[in-house]
Amino acid sequence: QVQLVESGGGLVQAGGSLKLSCAASGRTFSSYAMGWFRQAPGKEREFVTAITWSGGITLYGNSVKGRFTISRDNAKNTVYLQMNSLKPEDTAVYYCAAAYTTLTRYPSDFGSWGQGTQVTVSS
Repeated sequence: QVQLVESGGGLVQAGGSLKLSCAASGRTFSSYAMGWFRQAPGKEREFVTAITWSGGITLYGNSVKGRFTISRDNAKNTVYLQMNSLKPEDTAVYYCAAAYTTLTRYPSDFGSWGQGTQVTVSS
């Protein structure tokens, strides 16, 4: 498994941008598909986006499509989430996760999770 640490969360006004980072250590990072999920208070964990080991294919949840972009740098063992045009409903704890598979959006396929980073969007 890999160990994951997220960073970059914070408070931002609606319409603003944030970039989250997830640093990985442990087993070969480039062997894993990577994903971002989020969980707001009182709600279930929601799929945000995922990316293949090569970065060639991405998936996005409908609520973030066109506003968020996932990318990865295998040389730095890091995956990123660029979030633009943020809305108050994007407020949540954002989790980075690793899946030893090609590409997936299902939380049960992700075997490693970070501790989460809080993103708060004010109106």
